[in-house]
Amino acid sequence: MNGIYGILFGLFAQTDKAPLIVPDSVQKANFAEAVRKLTNLDVDTLLRNLLSESIWILVKILIALVIYFIGRWIVHRLIRFMDAICERRKVDISLRSFLRNTIRVVFMLLLVLIVVSTLGVNVTSLIAVFSAATLAIGMALSGTAQNFAGGVMILLMKPYRVGDYISAQGQSGTVREIKLFSTVITTVDNQTIYIPNNSIATAIIDNYTTADLRRVDWSVGISYGDDVDVARRTILAMFAADARILKEPAEPVVRVSALADSSVNLTVRVWTKNTDYWDVYFEYNERFYKELPAAGINFPFPQMDVHVKHE
Repeated sequence: MNGIYGILFGLFAQTDKAPLIVPDSVQKANFAEAVRKLTNLDVDTLLRNLLSESIWILVKILIALVIYFIGRWIVHRLIRFMDAICERRKVDISLRSFLRNTIRVVFMLLLVLIVVSTLGVNVTSLIAVFSAATLAIGMALSGTAQNFAGGVMILLMKPYRVGDYISAQGQSGTVREIKLFSTVITTVDNQTIYIPNNSIATAIIDNYTTADLRRVDWSVGISYGDDVDVARRTILAMFAADARILKEPAEPVVRVSALADSSVNLTVRVWTKNTDYWDVYFEYNERFYKELPAAGINFPFPQMDVHVKHE
């Protein structure tokens, strides 16, 4: 370089084969040469070189900014294009969200490297430093990598999807989003819970949304001495008048399940649509309590008979 830019930066300049840290003897030689060149320059030449190099640096910064904004626009368009293809091919919304986040991270990282290279920074050295830092961070954050692998496993195996109601790791709620490192669920009381993907991928998951039909079970205790057949007919009559109670895959069932200490326990089972499960369950708890006594069926409660013997 013949300009002032070459004089100022030549002190620490390096070729592709030069080490990043210049030896002290080389630095002294470069400094002496730079001082000699500066003393030989007149004021007009110095100002002209400074102005030229300043304009060139400004141009490089403007070019880098243009590349950054254009690249970011391209990344956004690419993500929208990917969303359109996934929607047209009816790709699962969980996988779509995961791909969107992954593409955004990868391409934005590539864009930053291109911008830095445009500014004249040695990208090879930067990548080497970044790789070493990534290795160190990866060893320190091994759990995060496991969470990422767990997210990939969830998307491949599909034990649940966005919108499913699940129970896992002691938490229950509707899956709102499957992120790179965690699964976000919303509970029935509108709390947001983040479950690490590594934990949930290896846990027992109850998915209540997968099947269209669910079986509703009750345990109804009646008093000893009450007519079991009357109780059965009364309960089945309730179900017969309700269109939500299905006859397939099985008819409603009322059977004696246990002769307990204080009651005869009836097991009641019906099939209904998944969307009607909780309405049917709570409604018939109330109807059993109100309508069975009208048919002469009593509900027992724990009691103890005490006999006093006089001597």
